[in-house]
Amino acid sequence: MASGALALLLLLLPASPLSGLPPRAAACPAACRCYSATVECGALRLHAVPPGIPPGTQTLFLQDNSIVSLEPGALAPLSALRRLYLHNNSLRALEPGAFRAQQRLLELALTGNRLRGLRGSAFSGLAQLRVLYLAGNQLARLLDFTFLHMPRLQELHLQENSIELLEDEALAGLSSLALLDLSRNQLGTISQATLQPLASLQVLRLTDNPWRCDCALHWLGVWIKEGGQRLLSSREKKIVCAEPPRLALQSLRDVSGSSLICIPPSVHVEPLEITANLGEDLRVACQASGYPQPLITWRKVSQPREGRQEAQTHTDGGRPSLGGHGAPDTGSGMLFLTNITLAHAGKYECEASNAGGAARVPFQLLVNLSQQQRLPPPLPPPAAGPVSHEPLYEAGSMAFRALGLATQTAIAAGIALLALTALLLAAMICRKRRKRKKAAGPPGEGVLFVNDYSDGPCTFAQLEELRDERGHEMFVIDRSKPLFPEAPASEALPDRAPAEGAAPAQPQGLLFPPPVAYEIHC
Repeated sequence: MASGALALLLLLLPASPLSGLPPRAAACPAACRCYSATVECGALRLHAVPPGIPPGTQTLFLQDNSIVSLEPGALAPLSALRRLYLHNNSLRALEPGAFRAQQRLLELALTGNRLRGLRGSAFSGLAQLRVLYLAGNQLARLLDFTFLHMPRLQELHLQENSIELLEDEALAGLSSLALLDLSRNQLGTISQATLQPLASLQVLRLTDNPWRCDCALHWLGVWIKEGGQRLLSSREKKIVCAEPPRLALQSLRDVSGSSLICIPPSVHVEPLEITANLGEDLRVACQASGYPQPLITWRKVSQPREGRQEAQTHTDGGRPSLGGHGAPDTGSGMLFLTNITLAHAGKYECEASNAGGAARVPFQLLVNLSQQQRLPPPLPPPAAGPVSHEPLYEAGSMAFRALGLATQTAIAAGIALLALTALLLAAMICRKRRKRKKAAGPPGEGVLFVNDYSDGPCTFAQLEELRDERGHEMFVIDRSKPLFPEAPASEALPDRAPAEGAAPAQPQGLLFPPPVAYEIHC
């Protein structure tokens, strides 16, 4: 009786966090360990978030697996999560809204993955997040408003990436951020506007970056010497210059402001005007010099009715995007235009800019219409009759060009078909003539020429046309009657040589007396 009461008491007691097992009523994914509100699924070679995680889980360990992506809705049932550890996986990207259901999440670890880029929509819903670990990924740049949805974030760890560019609004919205770690990246410069939103910043780590000590970092040197040094440890205060060579390995704090100089850019485009043919591809080089290396941007300058408008052109081989903005070219400075049309004609501008200033050079593109001018002109409208109000195609329009090419193709095909038909008829006539010549014998011999024509009736005119070159007469033989009927034995002529001067003997049984008979079937 006592043992039964003890068993009942154990069932009524809540599960202890140290027991290592959840209550029997709670589910637990296979091979995972569940206790209290924590689920441990680390180092299980998982490729996705396992199903069956209890909805009340507050801490989830998924580290040291092979998770490549977070499937849509994989974390949706886990709205009670406070801490999520996904470090040392194979995540390549974060889908928009991947953590939308985790509105109570306080800590998110994504260290040691393969993330190449971040979009602000990936962190939507994380309004309560306090700590974000993104170290040890493959991030190359941080775009504007990447962390806008995390107003309460206090620690942002971005060390050990390949970040070489932070846009001016990349850290916008992080008014509560106290620690920012950007060490061990590829940063050459950072603008004062980038750190401006960090009103609560207390720790800043910038070491182990290839800093370019020029006029763009003048503000950072002044900031370190003044109030900013309180944010840096003794090691962090020694931000070492990597270039220019004359300042290499020197601490930015020790470099005088007069040594932090920039060389404004100069731009060169040759030639300044090009005439291209329709359908061609074009490359135009823009060369710029200066220090630091200038950023090169091509723009197509248009003149619409409502004022001047500039449109950047893509320099990766596409057409100029009229009225829109494309990504500037920071590499070769080449403008690529493919399949040139009339829309490409106009004025362009190459701009080079760096911290020292900006310079621009205009470029003019003309499009040659000579190919269209060689096309036949459209037919004039009729002198009388109703006037058509349909729009006429211009000589340079795509519809006019396509219509001309189609018409020319149809005419060429018709001419080729007529020529082929004539050659076939000529070959048939020559073949029939050779057959007649081969079948006809020497004059005076009895020859029966059989030709395969249709069995329709023949007119006199057709018989006249069927005379051969020697003038032999033509006769129509009825196939329904025997061609060589057998003569009676009593009427058979004895074999004897013809008399001299007499006509040659006719073949026995031939119905017609001429020396040469032709069987013709019309």
